[in-house]
Amino acid sequence: MTIWQSIILGIVEGLTEFLPVSSTGHLTIASKILGLKIDDPSITGYTAVIQVGAIAAVVLYFWGDIRRIVTAWVRGLARPQHRADADYRLGWYVLVGSLPIGIIGFVAQGLISGPLRSLWWVAGALIAWSFVMVAAERLGTRTRPFDDFTFTDAIVMGLVQCLALIPGVSRSGATISAGLFRGLDRVAATRIAFLLGIPALAGAGLYELKDAVSGNVGAAALIVGTIVSFAVAYASVAWLLRFVTKHSIEVFVLYRVALGLTLIILLATSTISAT
Repeated sequence: MTIWQSIILGIVEGLTEFLPVSSTGHLTIASKILGLKIDDPSITGYTAVIQVGAIAAVVLYFWGDIRRIVTAWVRGLARPQHRADADYRLGWYVLVGSLPIGIIGFVAQGLISGPLRSLWWVAGALIAWSFVMVAAERLGTRTRPFDDFTFTDAIVMGLVQCLALIPGVSRSGATISAGLFRGLDRVAATRIAFLLGIPALAGAGLYELKDAVSGNVGAAALIVGTIVSFAVAYASVAWLLRFVTKHSIEVFVLYRVALGLTLIILLATSTISAT
């Protein structure tokens, strides 16, 4: 992988990781356009590793919240009298909600980095999950704030987050939709989606690091892609949180469907290959 290819993929990752449009799907498409082998373990490993840059951006953006939650969680572990603190409970909710995708991602690693890397899967998931996003906006009451996040919400959103292992679904799109179905407002669902993504994506990046460095990617490309991803993702997070205060996530549906249909046409006419 060349440095310019790593820069392009870093930009794609940073732009799409937290928007409900599927970063994995876009990275798969971008890798294909750049002439990279999308089912190569080193390429799939690279795309997981540069997600760490995007996660670092979220950690920086939410540093005040994260420090408060971690402090309350550690204090509660040490002293039972502090366990009534809402931030202590929130710390457990984030950890529990992050477990399902970690377990399923590990068990189904071969499927995720192999057959599911087909652009047919990407196209189908882009379109199919769009209907779920519309339903979440139309059926969700959006009356519950961030402070009303519960253990049940964490379980539901954590389980639904597992569907994002299918390229094209979108991790943020899955978790935000689940939060909306649970009655959370858009800002609350989006903030929780970001928090749930920190352990999941950081773990995936560290686990896939061995495949990325053992292949044809190179340390320089990994470092550059991760730095670019960090810078672009920080701006993307700030923009999305402002956007969802006044706008529906349905605005992303038209783009997802258009991209999915375009892929299907290109694949059906053999203009591009699926892998």
